[in-house]
Amino acid sequence: MFEEDIEKFALGTLLLIGWEILAVATIVNVVMKARSAAGAWGWAMSMLAFPFLAVPLYWVLGRQQFNGYMDRLREAQQANERVFCDLQKTLSVHFADLTEEQKHYGGVLEELSERRWTKGNEVCLLINGGMTYEAIFSAIESAGEYILAQFFIVKDDKVGNRFRELLEEKAREGVRVYFVYDEIGSHALPRKYVRSLREAGVNVHAFHSTQGPSNRFQINFRNHRKIVVVDGRVGFVGGHNIGDEYREETERFGAWRDTHVQLVGPSVLSLQMVFLGDYYWAARAIPDLRWDQVTAADGSGCGAGESEVLTLPTGPIETIEGGTIFFLNAITRAKRRIWIATPYFVTDESIRSALQMAALRGVDVRVLIPDKPDKVIPWLATFSYLADMEAAGVRIFRYEPGFLHSKVILVDESFSSVGTANLDNRSMRLNFEVSAVVLNSDFAKSVESMFEMDWANSREVGGTDYLNRTVYFRLGVKLARLASPVL
Repeated sequence: MFEEDIEKFALGTLLLIGWEILAVATIVNVVMKARSAAGAWGWAMSMLAFPFLAVPLYWVLGRQQFNGYMDRLREAQQANERVFCDLQKTLSVHFADLTEEQKHYGGVLEELSERRWTKGNEVCLLINGGMTYEAIFSAIESAGEYILAQFFIVKDDKVGNRFRELLEEKAREGVRVYFVYDEIGSHALPRKYVRSLREAGVNVHAFHSTQGPSNRFQINFRNHRKIVVVDGRVGFVGGHNIGDEYREETERFGAWRDTHVQLVGPSVLSLQMVFLGDYYWAARAIPDLRWDQVTAADGSGCGAGESEVLTLPTGPIETIEGGTIFFLNAITRAKRRIWIATPYFVTDESIRSALQMAALRGVDVRVLIPDKPDKVIPWLATFSYLADMEAAGVRIFRYEPGFLHSKVILVDESFSSVGTANLDNRSMRLNFEVSAVVLNSDFAKSVESMFEMDWANSREVGGTDYLNRTVYFRLGVKLARLASPVL
């Protein structure tokens, strides 16, 4: 009996030593790859204090670089050089020569994305699910050659089944249909839903972030993009996923408030290229698409014509934090106002300081966030920033009729953006996102009108919303803030 106890003690000691060695090796990895000193210190101290908990958490949640994606893009480009040459040739005549005023807002974004602004686009603002689904489903029904569809969340409900039926109908008609979904965001999607699409001839694939032997722990990354392109002539991007709550009032969320845009013009081919990269990662195949023709925006549609548009993808494949730079550019370039709608306001210090500095120099800084949460921890974390924002003159509003899911930015009189990126650390560092950035005063006026309606349905909040709570609530807020890097 004594000998068995000795053996167990020795085995336990060896296990502890081995785990500490693993912890030290992981700390080395943290130091070499962390993007911030604070993050490196936080993970390192956690691993020394709680190695059995912190080490596995780091390998699941701590990675900030998505491996392999750029290699696959280069592979696709080398194998399909004609596609990329056709795109460059087609778009080159539509590249916009920005004025000095436009360069003030958009010049950095060209350097950031290595993409050019295109001219002659028509941009239509789609407010809420009814307008968005009507426009998307109508475009799908009109498809004659191909349909590209990509969503973070797809649900097996009324809207989801109508979406599936449309894709299946077009596939049976001979239209080429390509569909990508995020397997984490759509984790509840039944296999029969996907099987039905495949049986109808739809090319459907999960994004599958854990592909490859070195990527098995990449489950913390998400493809958060929402893209639809039909025949290369019309495109859609914005906040809506596929599900009933995005269109109908529900008991839990009330009236869901979201925003999308419809694009016609050369920007559609740029959006198509964003989809192509994600589809190649998921399927290792290049779809047969139209790259040699741009559908002209003739002014007959619902939106602002002759708009300069930049289709801006960001994600964890970049050597710099493109999402962070995108928001910082908008905030620091603002002269008169910057209005932001976001469902989650969980940012790092650079964004918060930029917002405060803009307010202190006289810019009208407003942030619209939900009153009703869909996720408790990010909602709690937001309370911790209210007093600091209020002290600098940043105005925070809570949207009351239902859940606010819009991702919209309005800067001054002509710069605006509608896309998939939230004002949170996950969108800036861990998610694949895409935004349609627009330089057009008419479109900016329509965004302004939309914001004015939202302000009328919101209440302004400040530090007292946090300070007047119970000590237990405030403790929960502080604990939630600690988790902000992965929210």
